[in-house]
Amino acid sequence: MTPAPLSTLPSDEIYERYLRRAITEINTLGDDLARAAGADGVPVLGSGHPLADVFLLKFSPLPAEINEGVAFFGRAGEAVKKSLQRLGVDLMSVYGTNCLKLAGATATEEEAHAWLAREIHTVDPKLIIVMGEEARQFLNAVGFPLSDQLDAREGEVQRYTATTQAIVTPDIDASLDEAGAKTRFWNAFKAIGPWWAELPPY
Repeated sequence: MTPAPLSTLPSDEIYERYLRRAITEINTLGDDLARAAGADGVPVLGSGHPLADVFLLKFSPLPAEINEGVAFFGRAGEAVKKSLQRLGVDLMSVYGTNCLKLAGATATEEEAHAWLAREIHTVDPKLIIVMGEEARQFLNAVGFPLSDQLDAREGEVQRYTATTQAIVTPDIDASLDEAGAKTRFWNAFKAIGPWWAELPPY
């Protein structure tokens, strides 16, 4: 039986189809990462909604994330969660991941770039929060189709693609233990609030 074309379906059914496809693609990426990790490595998978509006990106996983195999598990995740709640951002509209997705195993730069590109393509976010200079340089090196190079200007909404914007912040993992670093991170991160407030409803 041939499925009905998307143009003839109600919007909620179209969304469900996109969601099922995104879940399948994220699961397939997880399987590919597990194979690449091998017996001695640990894949650290993205977490959150597979069709999120906001895509959180930091450079590499910390031990708590490696132990759980999940990005943004631990202190950084809790800090970001509280910050998003303060800004009124719906946590069900957020997805978080790392540029580097394997611990205890090596991947080529080309493989690492391709995995992140797949993740961005699947989630198709409206905003990417790029946390730290290493993450910014890594994302710029991905060469995502029709993307602009992101500048190091913190806390400014920048164009990434025709449908996705980006905000660069300091590295969350390096910002948790010193008051000045926390303030700098917050001053950049809070730019999500006005952006979210202007996001049109579905």
